[in-house]
Amino acid sequence: MFKDDVIEFFGNSRKLARVLNISPAAISQWGKVIPEKNAYKLQYLTKGKLKVDSNLYSKS
Repeated sequence: MFKDDVIEFFGNSRKLARVLNISPAAISQWGKVIPEKNAYKLQYLTKGKLKVDSNLYSKS
């Protein structure tokens, strides 16, 4: 799941931070791909409107 797509979905990083119960500063530290645990949480919270692409996350 890409950071830009998720921010666009929620409107801005503040709203995204509120949904995940984290600080906007934490989001600013993410790379292009959001952390896997947050991706799965967002998939659940959005009832599948945002989907995890497991190919983005290494298996090792």
